[in-house]
Amino acid sequence: MIKVRYTETNNRITHIRVQGHAESGEPGHDLVCAAVSAVTIGALNALKEEDDYDINIDNGYVQVFLIGEPNAHDDIVLETLLISLQTIVESEPEYISLKPFTR
Repeated sequence: MIKVRYTETNNRITHIRVQGHAESGEPGHDLVCAAVSAVTIGALNALKEEDDYDINIDNGYVQVFLIGEPNAHDDIVLETLLISLQTIVESEPEYISLKPFTR
């Protein structure tokens, strides 16, 4: 299962972690993993101020921390990422979950 966790501070997404594999199909044919990967990497590529983020990417793992000053464009990109991931959750809840980090 893919687990997406995020932190929102003052109506701003400050941390996102996407971890795991959906295992909804054979490797190379897993449409849920492909969808999550596409929207996540697409969003990271759309960030204007990459230097304002600590981004770690590995097999089955993406983590993004805001470390600089947020800007409106990147806020919208990260909000759109969460909306896109939520859409995937709604259609494939057995393979992906999305929740805020709990303290």
